[in-house]
Amino acid sequence: MSEEYDPSGGAAHAGAGGPGGADGPDGPGRTGETGETGETDGGDGTDGPGGPGGMDAGDAEDAVGVPDPYAERVLDAVELIPPGRVMTYGDVAEWLGEGGPRQVGRVMALYGGGVPWWRVVRADGRLLPGHEPSALAEYRAEGTPLRPGGPAAEGHVPRLDMRRARWDGRDGAGEG
Repeated sequence: MSEEYDPSGGAAHAGAGGPGGADGPDGPGRTGETGETGETDGGDGTDGPGGPGGMDAGDAEDAVGVPDPYAERVLDAVELIPPGRVMTYGDVAEWLGEGGPRQVGRVMALYGGGVPWWRVVRADGRLLPGHEPSALAEYRAEGTPLRPGGPAAEGHVPRLDMRRARWDGRDGAGEG
């Protein structure tokens, strides 16, 4: 994006950082801070990918501006997912009636730190690589249904129980 961040415009989805954004010069929860080395801080206190889908220093300039209207619609949809429920990237796109899983993933990678990013997941129920511990903590705190990780799973990390956790977007209770 070529637009500059306008502090007077505010950030509708500002948050405490995390995957997809960090409190930085471009507004809270929006983009990573660029350090002296030119690398971006992913919001977890380490230099490296900026969140879901990964964002390296070369991509940081794309995230500098205010989210476009599509990105705002994605972020608004994510905020509607009830605690303890999830939607896949494709579910969010289908619910919006535009874009696809990759477009939703890109929005989440760039701006997802200010919304409950852990509620937008892979269709197979595997936890987001690189964010397993923080996502798992959120799932456990919210009571999101999980399946035990099998012996073949790295570190026996649980998966989401997609049959029980998936939300169809129809109501706050989510019948799945």
